Amino acid sequence: MKTSGKLFLAVSLFCMQAVSAQTGYPNRPIKLIVPFPAGGGTDIVGRIIVQKFSAELDQIIVIDNKSGAAGMIGAELAAKAAPDGYTLLLSTNSTHVLGPLLNPATPFNPTKDFTPISYAAQSPSMMIVPLSSPAKTVKEFIQYAQQNPGKLNFGSAGTGGIPHLSGERFQALAGIKLTHVPYKGTALAMPDLMAGRLDVMFDSFSSSYPHVRDGKVRALGISAVERSVLVPDVPIIAQDLPGFISLTWFGVFGPAGLAPEVITKLNQALNRALKDPGVVQQLAGVGIEAVGGSAADFTQKIAEDTARWSKVIQDAKITLQ
Repeated sequence: MKTSGKLFLAVSLFCMQAVSAQTGYPNRPIKLIVPFPAGGGTDIVGRIIVQKFSAELDQIIVIDNKSGAAGMIGAELAAKAAPDGYTLLLSTNSTHVLGPLLNPATPFNPTKDFTPISYAAQSPSMMIVPLSSPAKTVKEFIQYAQQNPGKLNFGSAGTGGIPHLSGERFQALAGIKLTHVPYKGTALAMPDLMAGRLDVMFDSFSSSYPHVRDGKVRALGISAVERSVLVPDVPIIAQDLPGFISLTWFGVFGPAGLAPEVITKLNQALNRALKDPGVVQQLAGVGIEAVGGSAADFTQKIAEDTARWSKVIQDAKITLQ
């Protein structure tokens, strides 16, 4: 009886392994949490890539918008999900870098509670000035600010956001002093920039470029590491101000403890999706560059981004209180 029992167990395990090998991962729909509202930038990125991402995995991926608390609610849900590869998170440096740096009460650890899968895409900021500005280049703007100490200002979408931190980093690296003028969104600041009541703004590419294209404001530079394929004629700010980089990035995460083979499969599928010409074109249409890369590369970029913004926040003594 004991031998028969062992034989039955061995046969059962073999059958289970065979079924597992046939079905593999993923063998049921995957939930992709987007911690921001439907129609927002992150949601748009998700809906552009999800169809091709699904096709590469041969499995349905369902976007689940869980917005609130500047993305923290959805990110926390993803962090607490089972690490089986069936709950993923598409988020940005707002939840995994800026939020934790600015808010000690963040309900998760951005490194310990997640498994980075892949850097997906990025959107640089544009340094824009009114047409009335005497500055035609980044270098000229720095000289203009040096000649008018404490007299120039910059607009932002509010304290702690990328436009605000970009302005703080710029003036720190340039050795100039600009007065921060926060608005409830850069769209509300744009009329004042056009009218010359603001001297400069570091706005997202997607919202600033239409005004540049229509000749309403002037672009002095873009905040990427190298010239962007989106606007190859606009120089990088770092050309005149070495070290200046400011990007909003989008990446896919899983909960901590995700199996290496699952990470590899997801990473490879997402990277193939991001190389699809249709996906690249659609993202470019909303001012976002498809990037991709390895999980290790994504982990490194998060660390670099955290170090960069941590210094800015500490040096400028920025708090959300």
